[in-house]
Amino acid sequence: MKNNLIKTSAAIPSLRVADVDYNTDQIIELIKGHGKGVIVFPELCITGYTCADLFGSELLLSKAEDALFRIADETADCKGLTAVVSLPVRYENRLYNCAAIVSEGKVCALIPKQYIPTYSEFYEGRWFTSGRDIKGYTINIHGEDIPFGTDILLSDAMSGAVLGVEICEDLWVPDKPSTHMSLAGANIIANPSASDELIGKEEYRRRLVEQQSGSCYLAYIYVSAGMDESSTDLVFSGHSIIAQSGSVLKEDIFEERPFVSSSYIDLTKIMHDRRHQTTFESFEQRTYRKINVSIKAERSDSVTCFELADILDDISYPVSRNPFIPSDDKELGSRCRKILRIQAQGLATRVRMSGIKNLVIGISGGLDSTLALLVCAEARKLVKDIRILTYTMPKKGNTSKLTYNNADRLMKLLADESYEVPIEKGVISHLKDIGHSAEYQGEGDTTYENAQARMRTYILMDAANMKNGLVVGTGDLSELALGWCTYNGDHMSMYAVNASVPKTLVRYVCRAYAKTCGDDELKKTILSICDTPITPELTPTDNGAITQKTEEKIGKYDLNDFFLYYTLRFGFEPARTAAFAMRAYPDVDREEILAAAKRFFTRFFTQQFKRSCLPDGPKVGSVTLSPRGDWRMPSDASYKMWLRDLDIA
Repeated sequence: MKNNLIKTSAAIPSLRVADVDYNTDQIIELIKGHGKGVIVFPELCITGYTCADLFGSELLLSKAEDALFRIADETADCKGLTAVVSLPVRYENRLYNCAAIVSEGKVCALIPKQYIPTYSEFYEGRWFTSGRDIKGYTINIHGEDIPFGTDILLSDAMSGAVLGVEICEDLWVPDKPSTHMSLAGANIIANPSASDELIGKEEYRRRLVEQQSGSCYLAYIYVSAGMDESSTDLVFSGHSIIAQSGSVLKEDIFEERPFVSSSYIDLTKIMHDRRHQTTFESFEQRTYRKINVSIKAERSDSVTCFELADILDDISYPVSRNPFIPSDDKELGSRCRKILRIQAQGLATRVRMSGIKNLVIGISGGLDSTLALLVCAEARKLVKDIRILTYTMPKKGNTSKLTYNNADRLMKLLADESYEVPIEKGVISHLKDIGHSAEYQGEGDTTYENAQARMRTYILMDAANMKNGLVVGTGDLSELALGWCTYNGDHMSMYAVNASVPKTLVRYVCRAYAKTCGDDELKKTILSICDTPITPELTPTDNGAITQKTEEKIGKYDLNDFFLYYTLRFGFEPARTAAFAMRAYPDVDREEILAAAKRFFTRFFTQQFKRSCLPDGPKVGSVTLSPRGDWRMPSDASYKMWLRDLDIA
C-alpha cells in the first residue's frame, strides 16, 4: 500500500535584517531538524524582506546568492526533503523577488514573484520586477544552470507530490498563479510571504488560504515574515497556515522565533477529490516544466496496514472516531438542525407536488422511526395541512415493554392520529400458509424474522391506500450500507427521509431535537429512545426484555460508519481504511478491526441489490448511497479483491 502522508512545515527562523550569514545559519539549522517532506520559509528570508534600498547593494545581492548554495551544500544529507527559501535574484539588469527550491544538495529552481505590490505600505516596485513573463528561462549562478521562471512545478514521482510556488501578493489577486498550477497538476502550494499585521488582516488571510486550498483541492503552506522584520512603521507576525482541501490543519501567529509549525497532509484524499470532481479540468500540463525533487512520505513510500497504523500513531495524526459527527458541540448542534431542515424540506416538497397530505409512518420505539417522525413534525410546520398518521405494530412475545411504551408515548405527543395494529395473528397465518412453523426456529430463521418486517410494511402500504396517505420510510444510511433491512419490508416506502443519515448521527439529531423542543415529556421520551439498545425485535424477548441486539450481529455501528465514510468519501482501499480505524480506535484489538472490516466489505458488496432499487430520499451529506445519485454500483460485483487487500495487511 502506498503511503501518501507528507510532512509539511512553515518555518519562522530568527532573523537579522541584512545579515545574510546569520540568517543562513538559522535556515540551515531548521532544515536539518525537519526530516522528510516540505519546509517553507518566509519571503526574502535570506536577506530579510524589509531591506528596502539595501536591495540595490551589490554586496547584499552577491552574499545572498552565495548563501543559497551554502544552504544547498550543507543540507545535502537531508534526504527526502525539499526546502523553499527566498532571496533577491539578478537577471539581465533586473532584480526579481524569488523563491528558491533546494532539495538534497541541489538548487533545483528559481521562481520569481508575479505580482509586485506598490500601494499603501508596500513599495516593492521600487526594487523588483514582475516575473510574470519569465517562462522557459534558465539562469546561470556560480556556474550552474538553474531553471528560472513562473512555469515550474517540482515533482517527486515516487510519492506523487507536485509542488507549486506563488509568493505573497500572488495569492491576493483575482487570477491566482496557484489556480493554474493546480490545473497543471500541483497538489501542494508553498507561499513564502511577508504580510504585515492590520486589524482584520489575519482573518482575511485565513479565508484566502482556506478558499484556495478548497477550490483547487490541494494542500497550501503559507508562511509570513516573523516579528524580527518589524521595523519602522510595520509589524510582522510570522502568521503560518497549513490547509488542505478547505480545512485549516495548523495555524500559528506571533510565536517566539525560531518556530516551526508542522502538519501532515494526505495526498490520497487530495487526489481522490480531484478525480471525483469531474469539473476539475487538468488542461495546463503542457505549459509547465516539471523539475525532479525529493519530497518523500513519512518513513517509507510503501507500507503495510499495521505499519501505516504505527506511523499514524507516531505522528499523532488526527483521526476522528466518528467522522460523521463534528467534535465541536456548537457545530454539532448546528449540523443536526440543518440535517433535520433538509429532511423536512424534501418531505414537504414531496407532499406539495403529490398533493398527498397524510403521512403514514410506522413507529417502533427505536431511533430511526423516531427521527422520521420528527421529520414529519417539522414538515408539518412547512405545510400546515399535513396530518401525521402513526402505526405501532407489536408482535406478542417479540416486542419489548420498553420500546412499546416509548412508541406509545411518542405517537401521543406528535401524531394527529395513532393506531395500534398487532401483527401476531397475521404473521402466524402467513407462516402456516407457506408451511413454516409459527414458532421461532432459532439463529438463522430469517423467514420468521422477515415475515414480521414485511407484514408491517404490508399494513402501512394498505393503510396509506385507505387513508389516501404517503408511507414515510425510516431506514438509515448505515442499514442500507450493510443491507440490514428486509427486502420489500422496511426496505421500501414512498419517501425515505433517513436514507442518507448514518446511524451514529441519527442518535445525535434526535438528542439535539430533544434538548431544544421545549416539551419536557417529549424530551424525556426521545432521550429514553436514544438510550435504548439498537434492535429490530424480530426474535422472542426474555420476559419482555430485549434479547436481539443489532450490533451483536453486524458489528458496532461506529466502526461500520467509519469504514463507510472513508470508503465512499475518499475512496480508501480497505487496508488504508483499517489502518485509520486502528488509529481512531486504539482500545480495539487490531485483528478485531481487520475482522470487522472484512465483515463490512462482504456485506457492503453482497447487499448492493437492495440499494439498486431504493425509494427516493433527501441527500443531506457528501456520503450517500442513492442509486440515482452518488453511488452507482453493479449489484453483482465481486468483493474478493477487497478482502485480499485486508488479508495481506
